[in-house]
Amino acid sequence: MSFVQDAPRLAHPFREDRVLNAWLARTLPSERLAAMCPDLEALADYAVMAWERRGRTPRSEPVLTQWDAWGSRVDRIALTPAWEEGPGITTKHAVLAAGHAGTPWARVEEFARVYLYHVASEFYCCPLAMTDGAATALHASGNKTLIERALPRFLSRDPTTFWLSGQWMTETPGGSDVGRTETVARQDAEGQWRLYGRKWFSSAVVGEAALALARPEGAGSGTAALALFYVETKDEHGAWRGIAIDRLKKKLGTHELPTAEIHLDGLPATPVGPLDHGVRQIAPMLNVTRTWNAVCAVASMARAIALARDYAARRSVFGVRLIDQPLHARTLADMQSEYEGAFSLTFFVAELLGRVEHAEGEAHEAPLLRLLTPLAKLWTAKVSIRVVSEALECFGGAGYIEDTGLPQLLRDAQVYAIWEGTTNVLSLDMLRALSGGLAPLRQAVDGLVPDDGAPERAMLVAALDAAESLLGDIAADRASLEASARGLAFTLARTMAAALLLRSARWGAANGDPRPAAASRRFLARGLDRLALPENDDDILLASNRTSGRAM
Repeated sequence: MSFVQDAPRLAHPFREDRVLNAWLARTLPSERLAAMCPDLEALADYAVMAWERRGRTPRSEPVLTQWDAWGSRVDRIALTPAWEEGPGITTKHAVLAAGHAGTPWARVEEFARVYLYHVASEFYCCPLAMTDGAATALHASGNKTLIERALPRFLSRDPTTFWLSGQWMTETPGGSDVGRTETVARQDAEGQWRLYGRKWFSSAVVGEAALALARPEGAGSGTAALALFYVETKDEHGAWRGIAIDRLKKKLGTHELPTAEIHLDGLPATPVGPLDHGVRQIAPMLNVTRTWNAVCAVASMARAIALARDYAARRSVFGVRLIDQPLHARTLADMQSEYEGAFSLTFFVAELLGRVEHAEGEAHEAPLLRLLTPLAKLWTAKVSIRVVSEALECFGGAGYIEDTGLPQLLRDAQVYAIWEGTTNVLSLDMLRALSGGLAPLRQAVDGLVPDDGAPERAMLVAALDAAESLLGDIAADRASLEASARGLAFTLARTMAAALLLRSARWGAANGDPRPAAASRRFLARGLDRLALPENDDDILLASNRTSGRAM
């Protein structure tokens, strides 16, 4: 019993991340990159510290205390150390403020910070995403009173004045079908709007504010009759304002994140805009929160691969290090190529978002952003689950041991496919974005891979042609169109990612780095077209399941 295996060590997430550094160097003006490097260094330092702390101390979770010792209802939530540190880290390093800096580079600079901070934050990035989305929605609303009230707090660089915002949409009857929202807004005798109802899934319940959907009393049914309200959760004494926390959720992952079921009983509220079409008023935040989701998914992949690569250099089997075993090396390379594709697509969307928000994009870039945002979110979510699962397998039995901290990576990755719209919901959203056709995507691919004679370009064009052909064949059959949405989404996402990887390969070659080209070749070798599915299998399988159910 003399042998003890070295644990994996986390390489510095900023200095040792080739993909991030190459992207930043190509994307940002040198003076802007130099200005943000101290924040990136510090966030990466924090990530290393948090990983090492995770190995030394037992995991903790938030704890809800509903009653104090004397019988008073307090609904007090004790948070984990990373969450207690969140406001200080966020404000000191401008994690949110950078995204609203009034420059087309703002989103690039923000999401580089998010990428480095996310895993160490223990999903404190979830309410940060909600807060960023709320700031974006309030700014778009033009509601001067709320803008002046909330934005300086949401974007504060001072932890004593910084506020988090929740996003309270999900209810027991509805889920993504928010038209079934049961929360009601009523005006009291003084004309103050107050909310009454139950929110089933509130991920940022500890925030000082929230945006909530509710149906004004007397309004009609359906989604169009919903209004969007701004609320502040506590009064000047720190007491909840018409909010009772029923319980904290027990979830598969994201255990450190205090997700709550809450009752609203007269919570004061302010309409963000007109008292209808509240979902339309939320729309500006979707590009933001979905991009956060994609960035966080990519960050989880980066963490899992970094640990697996380090472990492969420390672990020897049959007298040879894992990293020198050809099959293991190929497995790591496959994971790396998928990660680089996901990174490329996600951070291209971040670039687009910044340009479009500041009206500096080309004509095709606004519709391109509308299409790529749901694609990036849904595809990176699925890739992250697969890559993180593969990474755990690289550790053998140790990847299944809770104390290593590795299983948590996989549990947490599962949430990316659920938050901010499931894969199916986002695939249908992609269809709406495709109403104008594939022209914006083709134009983007043409710009990224201009060489008409390149065989790689032929693969991209063939995938786009196949997608367009399928769309043309089934456009009149709504059921077939919706049933094909996932295959279309994965095909378009992989095609755009491949185009971006080919651009990175050219950049790498110009600097004597063959690794981006290797990632591109490996990614293309796994194919782009995900359209082909056996016809009528859906009906056959469903009928088989129904028959089996009756037989039982």
